[in-house]
Amino acid sequence: MRFVYRRDKMRWLMSGVMVAGLAAVLLVNAATDREPQAVYESEAAGVASEHPNQPYSKPADAVLRKQLSALQYDVTQNGATEKPFSNPYWDEKRPGIYVDVVTGEPLFSSKDKFDSGTGWPSFTRPLNKTAIVQHTDYKLIFPRTEVKSRYADSHLGHLFDDGPAPTGLRYCVNSAALRFIPKEALSDLGYGAYLSKL
Repeated sequence: MRFVYRRDKMRWLMSGVMVAGLAAVLLVNAATDREPQAVYESEAAGVASEHPNQPYSKPADAVLRKQLSALQYDVTQNGATEKPFSNPYWDEKRPGIYVDVVTGEPLFSSKDKFDSGTGWPSFTRPLNKTAIVQHTDYKLIFPRTEVKSRYADSHLGHLFDDGPAPTGLRYCVNSAALRFIPKEALSDLGYGAYLSKL
């Protein structure tokens, strides 16, 4: 009887220590004033960030549910992550731009895309630094930098500081949050201003 009592008391003590430790880690992370990581603008910057024929506005939820696939909706609206190596753009090598699947706003250029070995499209920088918004994401034990599109507030993926030169950054993005516009279709789809920047 005495042994069981001590074992139960030890379990409570260990549980309390673990909860206190986790709370301390979360408080330190929340209290730490982290400088936001630099957002490098692509060399394609300088092109107007707003498409002249189409305002970048987020459609109503009912429209999004019809317009997007279930995966696209789950990724962009609920912050889900698609499976690596089985998405359409992780190995895309054609020149072009990647736009927000919700609004069509230009986000990334093929010029800044690289093979990160992760199975998701990865970019060293956005096409226009103001098109990407950063948030701290606490969905895992450690904080990460979530990236979202400016106008639609679409979840795109996460930003890491393990990318190649010149920025040292890796924008790890879900294909489901993007639509690829190949170089040959840019003019026809109203993105002709980006042709000279690829």
